[in-house]
Amino acid sequence: MRITALAGGVGGARFLRGLRRHLDSLDSLDNGPHELTVVANTGDDITLFGLRVSPDVDTLLYTLGGGIHEQQGWGRADETFAVQQELAAYGVEPQWFGLGDRDMGTHIARSMWLAQGATPSQVTERLAARWGLPGQGVRLLPMTDDLVETHVVVDEGDSERAVHFQEWWIRMQAKVPARRFVVAGMDRAAAAPGVLDAIRSADLVILPPSNPVVSIGIILLVPGVREALRGTEAPVVGVSPIVGGGPVRGHADACLAALDVEVSPAGVASLYADFLDGWLIDTADETAFAAATRSGKGPRTVALPLLMKDAAATEAMAAAAVRLGLELRP
Repeated sequence: MRITALAGGVGGARFLRGLRRHLDSLDSLDNGPHELTVVANTGDDITLFGLRVSPDVDTLLYTLGGGIHEQQGWGRADETFAVQQELAAYGVEPQWFGLGDRDMGTHIARSMWLAQGATPSQVTERLAARWGLPGQGVRLLPMTDDLVETHVVVDEGDSERAVHFQEWWIRMQAKVPARRFVVAGMDRAAAAPGVLDAIRSADLVILPPSNPVVSIGIILLVPGVREALRGTEAPVVGVSPIVGGGPVRGHADACLAALDVEVSPAGVASLYADFLDGWLIDTADETAFAAATRSGKGPRTVALPLLMKDAAATEAMAAAAVRLGLELRP
């Protein structure tokens, strides 16, 4: 079975780790192997200290490769911060974005290879090999090889200004209301090699519980991606990132508010309505979701616990997504 997933950072990475474990168990039962292609959001990318940083790609690499800081959900395990501390001593800004010493190695390698003429796809392939993803049957693709960056327009007195998404997300903690999101460079972007084919040729497409606006939503803006999802014969199954009326982590509520979309599984599903076939929601939201979708139209919905509290719970979520996808296959 060929599965393609569109993913952002922490929530998506943890879900996909559970999915990979589930696929491993299926491999032992039916002699697999099952292939997993992950299309990663690169709208969060930013240049810091002269280095190109790709937070969502790196979180996927470290999580699937076994090097993630488990408590944080991002960054490297057993990290130190000697380099950033030295930069701070020199007065080098910004200091609101922490880069650890091990993590810095990834960014140095990426920046060096890009300067030598490698594409982001080629760089990601090299990084994925270092983390052993191909050996797990995982192919990691950036959504585009073109330079795109998500910016957030906020109020400033009587006018507006745009800040990089990372500044809004980390330094401002998304507490300054977003007027709108603008993805610089998207008008000139194209899907990275293999992205559209991975969607069209998949047996199942999964949308993990990543931020629906600034992670999956940005991938959907890449020319051809939304059209490929509409046209694929594979079922598209999503996992709600909203549980009990709010995001499990992060600031998805602030992002949805900027689009005037309800912070609920029904609100998120409306963003995917033109291609979504199956939808996993938390049991806590089952009654409210049914009330919001009385018409009976929309994706087939399954309610189950969606908190990724441990490896077993996460794998159970992933198994439910696969099971629903298999039921929806023509």
